[in-house]
Amino acid sequence: MRRWYVVEALPRSEERAAINLQRQGMRTYLPRYRKRRRHARKVELVPAALFPGYLFVRLDVAAEPWRRVNGTFGCRQLVCDGEMPAPLPRGVIRALKAREDEDGFVLFGLPSDSFCRGDRVRITDGPLAERMGLVDSVTDAQRVVLLLDMLGRRVRVQLDADYISAA
Repeated sequence: MRRWYVVEALPRSEERAAINLQRQGMRTYLPRYRKRRRHARKVELVPAALFPGYLFVRLDVAAEPWRRVNGTFGCRQLVCDGEMPAPLPRGVIRALKAREDEDGFVLFGLPSDSFCRGDRVRITDGPLAERMGLVDSVTDAQRVVLLLDMLGRRVRVQLDADYISAA
């Protein structure tokens, strides 16, 4: 029976590994997202691997020679549990694909317009719970950078978006 398995790729070789596995007739999945990159005073969105260093391959380990994955250019090894490859829990790939936009990029976390710079927010969980702050920025990983008044000055704090709400 075919299941999804995790392949560890060589550094920055996820795409090369996926192409070489496909050439061998294997079905692969390399989830990507749009990463915000700053370079030369410009901010641009570039494609990046959602799980750097990893991709997924669909195999039937009982009927196919799965060890050839380890010898494929761009691949380091198939992630195993003991001697056999460890299958992903069912539904993981389906859940990732359900979060893709029309261009095939995974969307996660906050919509980019849910918080804007200068918005007042309240921290809802963690050691800073119930403190108020101002949104400074939203990072590419959908974490929010807040400015909090602490000890008589403004301090930058980076939190998961799940821990804040509009004030």
